[in-house]
Amino acid sequence: AAMAGFVRELERRAGPALRLEQRAAGGVGCVVWDAALVLAKFLETGACPLARRHVLELGAGTGAVGIMAATLGANVTVTDLEELQELLMVNIENNKHLVTGSVRAKVLKWGEDVTEFQPPPDYILMADCIYYEQSLEPLLKTLKDLTGPDTCVLCCYEQRTMGKNPEIERKYFELLQRDFELEKIPLDRHDEEYRSEDIHILSIHRKGTVGP
Repeated sequence: AAMAGFVRELERRAGPALRLEQRAAGGVGCVVWDAALVLAKFLETGACPLARRHVLELGAGTGAVGIMAATLGANVTVTDLEELQELLMVNIENNKHLVTGSVRAKVLKWGEDVTEFQPPPDYILMADCIYYEQSLEPLLKTLKDLTGPDTCVLCCYEQRTMGKNPEIERKYFELLQRDFELEKIPLDRHDEEYRSEDIHILSIHRKGTVGP
């Protein structure tokens, strides 16, 4: 039986809001996290040209960020585990009249083969993907396998001070910096309303490549 969902509206600068169905039960992928809102609204600022660009979202959950990119003209693939595909499909369907690019959902399990997602996308979007220690290595492998010299990875995360979170974050960024250059996007470039001191957006590129 389908879980009773509840709808989260995400206003857009131009036109009607996105309507994102969430699930009351079923783990972390089923609600729109603050970091996803911050990243989605950052995309709307136009800081990264998305029209006709090839965009891939990792750990998409409800699909909020990827669907927003698709309303800005990007050709988007939102990815997550098998059990989140139904929710992604529902949200794509509910918002398809707002999409000016394209959007489709696919299963992508971190650490596994990414051949079907080649050639490398122009952008990889990630919101709040760092919270399980055991998923760090697979996530990094996937990022390395997916990124080309010109791929820009936008990673938005909420800094959490509870429990093992700081340690997991530190380890993730340590591992990431072996292969990638990280640059923090200053708060004053985030959406003026959707921003928070403890939510960070990083622009990440493969080392040895010159990024924008």
